[in-house]
Amino acid sequence: MRNKPSNRQTLTRLLEQARYEVLPTPSTEQKVLDHVPRDVVVTVTASPSKGLEATLDLAERLTGHGYVVVPHLAARMVAGRTELAEIADRLTGKGISRIFVPGGDADPAGSYPDALSLLEDLAALGRPFAQVGITGYPESHPTITDDLTVQSMWDKRRFATHVVSNLTFDPGVLRDWVHRMRGRGITMPLLLGIPGPVERTKLLAMATKIGVGESTRFLAKHKGTFARLAAPGGFTGESFLERCAPTLGEPTALVEGLHVFTFNQIAETEAWRQDLLRRSSR
Repeated sequence: MRNKPSNRQTLTRLLEQARYEVLPTPSTEQKVLDHVPRDVVVTVTASPSKGLEATLDLAERLTGHGYVVVPHLAARMVAGRTELAEIADRLTGKGISRIFVPGGDADPAGSYPDALSLLEDLAALGRPFAQVGITGYPESHPTITDDLTVQSMWDKRRFATHVVSNLTFDPGVLRDWVHRMRGRGITMPLLLGIPGPVERTKLLAMATKIGVGESTRFLAKHKGTFARLAAPGGFTGESFLERCAPTLGEPTALVEGLHVFTFNQIAETEAWRQDLLRRSSR
């Protein structure tokens, strides 16, 4: 097909610029050391059940091993400006210059009900981090309307350097969202959030929590897609990326790489990426 070479080039570029999201469990550090090349950026999630300390500790240890690490600072888990300043000093003191700031799912621990309020205080603290990522929602969020999610990106654009998209399985939804976001004048680079090779039950459970309602309806209508999702080995994202390639390759889309949700299947994710790189470069 005439467009195939350019699509392959797009996929190769994005796969080469993929970063991995991991969960801060006791086995994560060794899994990363065993399977993730040092040139792959690693992001570390934050969860109310584990607390921010688990995130910060793993981020520091992986940085010490030579990785570029992006800890998640969930706004609702930070008590206020004093704690935020302490976290910033701690991380920058370890050479960590990138963070990702979601609102988070916890009840607010203090004065930050959302990501914007924390980002404003980071600016007041002198913008200690060179790169600051925020969340984008291609699909409806369970608790936030679509108009508000786009407006939120607009409000946060002065404090952030890039957007990380939440999961979607529908290339059409992604295309429309990217065009709508760019049409609103949001010009921050985008990292496309996709799942790595994860088991169906885990992926669908996560999908219901983080808001991919349109995709679950899409899967119900497209039984072949659902069958691939349900197949042994789980969802790999290969066909999804191929169908998204025309959108991802548009110069105005400003898609710089992939944000891969590993669900801590780290070895499987790196093997999947390397396999796709080999095939896309043929």
